[in-house]
Amino acid sequence: MSVGFEKIILLYNPNTYETADVISTFVYRYGLGGAQDFSFSSAVGLFSSVINLAILTSANFISRRVNETSLF
Repeated sequence: MSVGFEKIILLYNPNTYETADVISTFVYRYGLGGAQDFSFSSAVGLFSSVINLAILTSANFISRRVNETSLF
């Protein structure tokens, strides 16, 4: 779920917010940008990390069942 944050932020401006906004740029814009809403941006970042962990563990579980190979 990670994308090239640097590539997106270089071409980022208010005209492209609607189409170019991904989770990492959203967190950057709300946390360090004009909104300065640190608690909301950290909650969004934490939620993204929890979703990524859930996807990783479920893919590991499926891989262990199908191929008997797992990460941990």
